[in-house]
Amino acid sequence: MHPPGADTVLVRHGDLNTKSNTVKRYMVGLLVENLEAILADRSIPGEVEHRWNRPLIHASEDAVEAATDAATDTFGVVSASPALTVGTEKEAILDALAETARACYDGGTFAVDARRANKELPYESEELARDGGDVIWETVADEFDPEVDLDDPDLTFGVEVRDEVAFIYLEKRDGPGGLPLGSQEPVIALVSGGIDSPVAAYEMMKRGSPIVPAYVDLGAYGGIDHEARAMETVRILGEYAPNFDMRVYEIPGGETVDHLVQEMEKGRMLSLRRFFYRAAETLAEHVDANGIVTGEAMGQKSSQTVQNLGVTSRAAALPIHRPLLTRDKQEIVAQAREIGTYTDSTIDAGCNRVTPDRVETNARLEPLLAAEPDDLLERAEEVAKNAALVEP
Repeated sequence: MHPPGADTVLVRHGDLNTKSNTVKRYMVGLLVENLEAILADRSIPGEVEHRWNRPLIHASEDAVEAATDAATDTFGVVSASPALTVGTEKEAILDALAETARACYDGGTFAVDARRANKELPYESEELARDGGDVIWETVADEFDPEVDLDDPDLTFGVEVRDEVAFIYLEKRDGPGGLPLGSQEPVIALVSGGIDSPVAAYEMMKRGSPIVPAYVDLGAYGGIDHEARAMETVRILGEYAPNFDMRVYEIPGGETVDHLVQEMEKGRMLSLRRFFYRAAETLAEHVDANGIVTGEAMGQKSSQTVQNLGVTSRAAALPIHRPLLTRDKQEIVAQAREIGTYTDSTIDAGCNRVTPDRVETNARLEPLLAAEPDDLLERAEEVAKNAALVEP
């Protein structure tokens, strides 16, 4: 919901404000670039204004809602509000509040949240909020009995007064928060197309790291559906990063998977994870990535016990990031639904046929090395060098 005549989107960031001026300037610049890219990708008309503390998107009233939605899909944005721009004179602000109340307030409790950045103006924030509340009350009193609730109102009239203009808004839509994409180094994202790995990749993107998606083709143990769901989840992630390369490196792992299934029972899934990690590390050297991200969560599967994670992680020297490590499954599922990857992630792909009847939950490195093929990691390095770059 927005005030009549809304022409601007207020964009708020959070963690950027903790940075030094030099770093903040750089990151706000990235945020502006990413906002421009997502608007262009969605064919939303709007102009992004680069401001120090509050980037703005100037848009027509017809486009302001879509522009706000685009802003709240942009990493680094804490919240965004479709707003009406008016002058800083108190009368102009009060007139705008009256018009907004006339159009948008039809019952329930209300409050006015007024903030004044320009301390040279001839009124205080508290005075503006009080007078604004009086005007809103008088505007609607003939239609219904208004009620003020400063703690938990049904409708909040926001007023933000900057140096030269003031903004009137009615809501703050939550964004992902985090840091602008591109402010951190890239990482290899191992995507299986399951529920967890796309959410983990999203979380790294939220903290500013572009992802280089990598999918390990399991051959006969994966198949078309397994690949299709992985590609579709990457395509959805790409909608949050239209100005970044989201092509997928497809690593041919079918021959090695078949070899493990034929030759190894206990510890098979751990050796498969080691194969994945070394392949991802080899690919990282090729594309200049600085880490690996997976969707593993502590104790969620037999291969993800604390002991097993410690054993499998030794296959790579690069850090393995696990942003979902302490998450409950229902939390991960909820986020997958929110970001749009859940439906495709739940396609039955039959890859569980790789799992042996007897699983290992407390592996030791030496026995595992003795049981797995001697050339397992060399196989991983070789297939990573033969990875094919495909469009999701």
